[in-house]
Amino acid sequence: MTNTDKLGGRFTFPGTSLTVHRMGYGAMQLAGPHVWGPPRDPEAAAAVLREAIALGIDHFDTSEAYGPHVTNQLIRATLHPYLKNVVIVSKLGGRRGADKSWLPALSPAEIRSDLQDNLRHLGLDAIDVVNLRMMSMTPTEGPLDKELAVLIELKREGLVRHIGLSNVTARQVEQAQALTDIVCVQNHYNLAHRGDDALIDTLAKQRIAYVPFFPLGGFTPLQSSTLSEVANELGATPMQVALAWLLHRAPNILLIPGTSSVAHLRENVAAASLVLPARSIAALDAIAR
Repeated sequence: MTNTDKLGGRFTFPGTSLTVHRMGYGAMQLAGPHVWGPPRDPEAAAAVLREAIALGIDHFDTSEAYGPHVTNQLIRATLHPYLKNVVIVSKLGGRRGADKSWLPALSPAEIRSDLQDNLRHLGLDAIDVVNLRMMSMTPTEGPLDKELAVLIELKREGLVRHIGLSNVTARQVEQAQALTDIVCVQNHYNLAHRGDDALIDTLAKQRIAYVPFFPLGGFTPLQSSTLSEVANELGATPMQVALAWLLHRAPNILLIPGTSSVAHLRENVAAASLVLPARSIAALDAIAR
């Protein structure tokens, strides 16, 4: 990957005026342990958001389920009024149980209530992009027409500007596109978890964004001797290499790695400038095999 842009270049969501750097920020880790309650150090969490802006990050991914409500409230307290170039993406379709569980919330009333909470806590009149998030552990086939109908109506009302999908199958993407414009898909994907290879290529041809969640492996970090060897050769960390590989994988991939540390945020951003030689790419491609 030849890349002189410290944030991985720019991407425009299809059919929109929204242009973002390919290296963004995911706010999940700003909440307390297990994504529950306030951060241990609220000022340190706010410092991460301020540093993200200072580094030029303009794509922020969040959810009312983080905390719940905590990350959205912190984003507003720290960044509002937002810079004109800042794009905020949130998710609808899930809620937190009192036992900290993650539960589906996909009825029309729940989706509308979730959106109103987002607008209130973020201090917005409309959300730039809202992803309909399916809450199964892995993508499961099934119609999305009832849930999408609510988002389509919210878009007509001017409360949602653009619609995306999260944790869905390729078939569900096709079904959704028959109903409305889809600007992004957010699914589980990384060096070792590559079930969406074909979907990524299809979306790339359509210039639709693909946003991998758990780009660094999820709650269990990627462990690979090959990844470590490539990182050592390049003088980088394994996680920086994993992020650089994702940017190389396809031009429509946007990254939203999360962190609660300013130092770690800077490491993630530095990954966007990492050059991967052809031999390194070949070695990394082989990990999933």
